[in-house]
Amino acid sequence: MTDTPPQDPNADSPDPPLVSPDQPAADQLGRVGALLAEWAARTAADSDALIERFESMGYAVRGKSEEEIAEVLKRPPEGRPAA
Repeated sequence: MTDTPPQDPNADSPDPPLVSPDQPAADQLGRVGALLAEWAARTAADSDALIERFESMGYAVRGKSEEEIAEVLKRPPEGRPAA
């Protein structure tokens, strides 16, 4: 057990922010969308239910690797969403 206190969740992070308050939100939308696609792909790689959900939304992700899923999610769906 260490005596290190827990990190303050409100402390400034050494990592750069995901978005910049100095740039218009519209200019940052593509970057945020790509980050979300990559996160969703990592999550979907371990979730059959999420794969089914993406498929029902028209994203052909079944049987693809995490990297392939991320690329699919970075574009609009190609298939017709299930009713």
